[in-house]
Amino acid sequence: MKVSFERIIPSEKSSFRTLHNNSPISEFKWQYHYHPEIELVCVTSGNGTRHVGYHKSNYTNGDLVLIGSNIPHSGFGLNSTDPHEEIVLQFREDILQFPEQEVEARSIKNLLELSKYGIHFPHKIKKVMLPKLKLMLESEGYKRYLLLLDILFELSKYKDYDLLNKEIMPYTIISKNKTRLENIFTYVEHNYDKEINIEEVAKLANLTLPAFCNFFKKATQITFTEFVNRYRINKACLLMAQDKSISECSYSCGFNNVTYFNRMFKKYTEKTPSEFIKNYSHNKVSVDLKVENEVKFKASF
Repeated sequence: MKVSFERIIPSEKSSFRTLHNNSPISEFKWQYHYHPEIELVCVTSGNGTRHVGYHKSNYTNGDLVLIGSNIPHSGFGLNSTDPHEEIVLQFREDILQFPEQEVEARSIKNLLELSKYGIHFPHKIKKVMLPKLKLMLESEGYKRYLLLLDILFELSKYKDYDLLNKEIMPYTIISKNKTRLENIFTYVEHNYDKEINIEEVAKLANLTLPAFCNFFKKATQITFTEFVNRYRINKACLLMAQDKSISECSYSCGFNNVTYFNRMFKKYTEKTPSEFIKNYSHNKVSVDLKVENEVKFKASF
């Protein structure tokens, strides 16, 4: 997984960028990246993986997420399938100028402050906001700017949302340790289906084992073992959504024992694999990937 800085260029005759992505997902790079611009992502339909800050989970039937300035995140086409369509707004906070006494200004400022944790809005809010986001694609100039303010004000009124992270991930953690983290993430991506020796990973990071454990916990807020287990369970969920058997998912994701896989699956999703498959077939699955400090990584399937 590459971690990179992305330079955002505003749309022509606009102070911010408006994107309409509806090309085949093979044409896009969904790497982990960050930029100073605040980003509103609306996936109109379809499913995939959201990775914002420390949080990683799956979505289906589209998504609506507000991501704060310099918060590392992946493109929402990650692990998705065609057709994939999304509308993305990227803007700097300094283009929003309000009189201090305006109540509306305070609500938007509060919204942008919360965006540093990553804000996930439920489907009912996405459904309400989608017409305005589509209208954004047809507007230009000052009308587009006013529409941006309208969208932010509407979002600021809702209280029904989830914060994706308990703590803000400073982009400096990623940028300062970019190469080391890239090597670790790439190693897990390539070897999650095998037994992973943490001492080998520590050597890959050019650290002693205790130093590596401290470094990884500081950079990601979870232990390396938690990271690997969550990554494997996330992959298992995707395989189950493709009608793979429980045992096939277990061994394909690096678990050598189905009983242990079942226990880990229950720990992170609060459902047994059988319950997950049954509920997924009825499009009712809502999964919380939990870590030991009770931070919840919500995934909706």
